[in-house]
Amino acid sequence: MEMSRPQAIIDFCLAPLKLDPNAETTREVTRRMEHVIKTFQARVPQTVSVDFARMPALTINEAAHGYE
Repeated sequence: MEMSRPQAIIDFCLAPLKLDPNAETTREVTRRMEHVIKTFQARVPQTVSVDFARMPALTINEAAHGYE
């Protein structure tokens, strides 16, 4: 699933947090993330997209952080 629209990338990344879309904090985080993504996309010569299906798995070692 390849995404290039900033709002689609943000929505996908924030979805697991189940944030209240009407909360001021959610709107502020979204605004900041959108600014970062758009600034990055404006500075590179080609279209930037993200393919979350190709994202490597992340393994968290909870024991190493004391969360057993």
